[in-house]
Amino acid sequence: MSDARTPSVTGAEAGRAPAHDPAAPYDALLLLSFGGPEAPEEVVPFLENVTRGRGIPTERLKEVGKHYFLFGGVSPINEQNRELLAALRKDFAGHGLDLPVYWGNRNWAPYLVDALREIAADGHRRVAVLATSAYAGYSGCRQYRENLADALGQLATEGLPALRIDKLRHFYNHPGFVRPMAESTLAALAELPAAVRDGARLAFTTHSIPDTMAETSGAPDDPARGAPGGAYVAQHLEVARLVAEAVAEATGVADRPWELVFQSRSGAPHVPWLEPDICDHLAAVHEAGAPAVVMVPIGFVSDHMEVKYDLDTEAAARAAELGLPVTRAATVGADPRFTAAVRELLLERAATERGERPERCALGRLGPGHDVCPVACCPNPRAARPAAAEA
Repeated sequence: MSDARTPSVTGAEAGRAPAHDPAAPYDALLLLSFGGPEAPEEVVPFLENVTRGRGIPTERLKEVGKHYFLFGGVSPINEQNRELLAALRKDFAGHGLDLPVYWGNRNWAPYLVDALREIAADGHRRVAVLATSAYAGYSGCRQYRENLADALGQLATEGLPALRIDKLRHFYNHPGFVRPMAESTLAALAELPAAVRDGARLAFTTHSIPDTMAETSGAPDDPARGAPGGAYVAQHLEVARLVAEAVAEATGVADRPWELVFQSRSGAPHVPWLEPDICDHLAAVHEAGAPAVVMVPIGFVSDHMEVKYDLDTEAAARAAELGLPVTRAATVGADPRFTAAVRELLLERAATERGERPERCALGRLGPGHDVCPVACCPNPRAARPAAAEA
């Protein structure tokens, strides 16, 4: 894997920022995630939050929520965010970074608006935000920024002090994300029987989204935007290529086939979404003679419900029906390299806000993404809405 830019260093290490406050002007970091239920009685209310405004009947939500009940009504995502929160705080403290880290969710407790209330009450005013979504796209970026705008508006109606919010750039091609994924792919390959290991295909998986949403993903001037499928697909293909190349180098298998496939579709059947679905893909490669498949969930930061159910349960069951050996690579979760990447992204953005020109770390061909989203970035497919952290 080659670096598009030289890896960034902390302001203190580079001598370009006061050693006592390398995170200035930021006085807090917010971990912003999707959220999930943690008890059976929370499943339907959680799904009502996720689908609010779409008029989906409760009975349909109960049907959709069945896979949560297979896991006791508990989504793994909140516990995994607690682990990431603790890991970030430990990393910051270990590097002398005195910056409090808060956590808020879009769709379940702890709610975003409550986290911002806490931040304001603690006296902080300039907040950097890490969203647990690595790629460009409406649901992975702009919708989070719309939720931030809604929450800030709520705080304003309550007479609370105004907060300045900046969202950290997309981290899909940061080595702290890519390299742990490559390592976990190698570990998953090693779990396969030796007889099929060298012939195993790699299926890089991510959340399917409507075709129209994929085509408009990214900033209008984003070089990835002009690629087929827009920035969302182009960025995933770049990560898949980087991981596949790292696996080829480590294993000596240079011609291992790989594909980008999709999962977790939730839209109306008549609306085109990105394909192929992972289960359809497994059937197709089995018919074509593939001896085994490693599923690599590059679209997800942690092993939450879309991974535990859609891959470990549903896709694994389909592979078993076919008699196709499969394994699944772990996500980055709270890997120390990922938490270090978050720190680097924070300090990089802080230096930029101070008027400095820090080196920006990225692997591959696309380079580091923009710091500030343009107004026309990843448009809302239903109607324009205010969004925070944009030009």
